[in-house]
Amino acid sequence: MKLILLVALTLFTLAGRAADTVWLTSLDLAKMRQGWGTPQTDRSIREQPLTIGGHKFAHGVGTHAASSLWVDLAGGAERFLASVGVDDAAGNTRASVTFKIVGDGRTLWESGVLRLGQPAKTVDVDLQGVKTLILLVGDAGDGNGWDHADWADARFITSGATPKAMDPPREPAVVLTPKPGPAPRINGARIFGVRPGSPFLFTIAATGERPMKFAASGLPKGLKLDPQAGQITGALGRRGVYQVSFKASNRHGTARRKFRIVCGDTLALTPHMGWNSWYVWENRVTDAIMRAAADAMVSSGMRDHGYEYVNIDDCWAVKPGSPDPLLGGEPRDAEGRVNANGRFPDMKALTDYIHAKGLKAGIYTSPGPLTCAGHVGAYQHEAQDARRFAEWGFDFLKYDWCSYGDIARNPDRAALAKPYQLISGLLRQQPRDIVLNLCQYGMGNVWEWGASAGGNSWRTAGDLGGSFEGIPAALFRDGFDVYANNHLERYGGPGHWNDPDYLLLGYLSNWKGGTAPTPLTPNEQYTHVSLWSLLAAPLIFSGDITRLDAFTLGLLTNDEVIDVDQDPLGRPGRRVAKNGDTEVWMRELEDGTRAVGLFNRGEMATTVTARWADVGVSGRQIVRDLWRQQDLDKFTGEYAATVPRHGVVLVRLRPAK
Repeated sequence: MKLILLVALTLFTLAGRAADTVWLTSLDLAKMRQGWGTPQTDRSIREQPLTIGGHKFAHGVGTHAASSLWVDLAGGAERFLASVGVDDAAGNTRASVTFKIVGDGRTLWESGVLRLGQPAKTVDVDLQGVKTLILLVGDAGDGNGWDHADWADARFITSGATPKAMDPPREPAVVLTPKPGPAPRINGARIFGVRPGSPFLFTIAATGERPMKFAASGLPKGLKLDPQAGQITGALGRRGVYQVSFKASNRHGTARRKFRIVCGDTLALTPHMGWNSWYVWENRVTDAIMRAAADAMVSSGMRDHGYEYVNIDDCWAVKPGSPDPLLGGEPRDAEGRVNANGRFPDMKALTDYIHAKGLKAGIYTSPGPLTCAGHVGAYQHEAQDARRFAEWGFDFLKYDWCSYGDIARNPDRAALAKPYQLISGLLRQQPRDIVLNLCQYGMGNVWEWGASAGGNSWRTAGDLGGSFEGIPAALFRDGFDVYANNHLERYGGPGHWNDPDYLLLGYLSNWKGGTAPTPLTPNEQYTHVSLWSLLAAPLIFSGDITRLDAFTLGLLTNDEVIDVDQDPLGRPGRRVAKNGDTEVWMRELEDGTRAVGLFNRGEMATTVTARWADVGVSGRQIVRDLWRQQDLDKFTGEYAATVPRHGVVLVRLRPAK
């Protein structure tokens, strides 16, 4: 009798009219966000027939954890039916997923953990009166590797409006960072590494009304300070640790800050801060663009918050075979030295321009014959190119694997490290300091050997912006999961940093010849910068630095957040608690305080709790909101906050006295 009633409800509306069937595959699946790949219609994420537990399904959607799809039902749906599980093509027993259906903020159905080979689980959810539905796939708490998930035979039984895929609710772009006041404040790194004899260039980062006068007590022999510009130049002849005190003064007051100069063999004692051209200009970069970026780093005030590197990415060198006269030509001169293409007529003049502003210049190449975009690489000319970069005056090198994969096929760890060991040794022979970034996308667990290969930082995963639409999913996958699952906090530290790629904020390339605002929501952008700071990751912005609105500038220039990233202890943060979609990350700081991020990866606002036992503190703690730069209150045992969808609350805990 119950079965007869269920069939009747499925086939007829309450008014007796025949119901319609709307397949999930008929919705706009471009609105589905997922952890890898793109959603597939009537096939798995690997573009094979949908198969769960050995049973094939003709219809459905193949996706990958973590995924979400918002659906506007407008109250017109009766039921949602499906069979769900891990697709057999996942091919790895580590595959594990959860399915969850949320309607108007209430959980309507959950699958529990499903694994490879298990039969499909039947879904039959009453949707009467529901206006907004969210179809979710989670990673079961163990990372999203091989988490191929199928919504098989998924369909809506409707009696009214047709379901439509929708974008998640729009969020206001609220600027939380207070504007700097007129009085001086010294910002940025508190420690700096340099090799003996290398040209020294450091600009004291300070906000406040200009004109401002700078002073430095304890400055070692060989260095001098420009009191108007705040630029320290010269060279150190003796190794050692030099304790210096900076002072910045204007008509509103005076600020002081202690600073350490470490003259030795280690560079990048704090993570790099700066700008890179790739994710906004890609193959259109020019000398004029780089000069404009340097200008903007000063005029926007970013330099006053500690940003210093202005880095050219791919496409500055000659592109062999290009018919474009500005790109083609001889890749090397008669002595084998690499040539810049016609878009960069004078590299030395460019670096001089950048240095004159108290900034540093970065360049890019590949250990292979060609770069990723097909321009000439360093293969078999590594020594010449290292000398060339030093002669030109560059301070930073991004060394991108690219075509070296054709040289070292199926490389083991030794083969992966070989080109980086070679170039790092050559850079150490140069008469100037050049920071080395290993760009090889996490291959061979680079975090385990990147430092011994001479890297000052190394990419831990693929390109965060490999596809414009995939940036939000990549943020959570490559930011949270790669770090937590591999315990990357064990490998980062002064002189050698984990690098999850650039800050993809503001206007980015849309990979169609133009630019578009980042696809990250405002909450996701706060999550992006907060997590990078907790991870002790390089803060390299790669949006359009000449078009910074107040919201993006606030994200980039919050000095209390930057202080977390640039903390001299150099101990990366780690995940200390996870409960479903919520996570708590903690970073120990040099002064004994803790920076704590309360993250919500879920689709609805929820309460996240940081417990003292998890973050390693006790007693009464003053909790300070770092984005708003204000103390909240004193708490004992734990601190809980309501965190919005895909958002964060970033705080600092210090003992209450």
